[in-house]
Amino acid sequence: MPNHHFRIAHYDLTSGTAEEAVDIARGGMLPIFRDQPGFVRYELGLLDNGGVLSFSIWETSDEADRATALAADFVRDNLADRIRLREVHTGDLLLDEDA
Repeated sequence: MPNHHFRIAHYDLTSGTAEEAVDIARGGMLPIFRDQPGFVRYELGLLDNGGVLSFSIWETSDEADRATALAADFVRDNLADRIRLREVHTGDLLLDEDA
């Protein structure tokens, strides 16, 4: 298995619906990530507390770190009125059954 790295971010929804925030991310954040070197996968999830979880996989830790900066810029410019970052982490992916 390739040694992949991940970025995970937990956002609180502050206005609108999670589906609206996801539509904005799908139309903007996903294309930005796809254009980056080392991009593998991007997923969004709705948490049981109404929050949104963003999960992306990258080939290197530097690329995962770069994704954090790109996501912060995108959220600031496009979603700041809808979501607030609670926490973000990057790390090494230990198991990926799809790889």
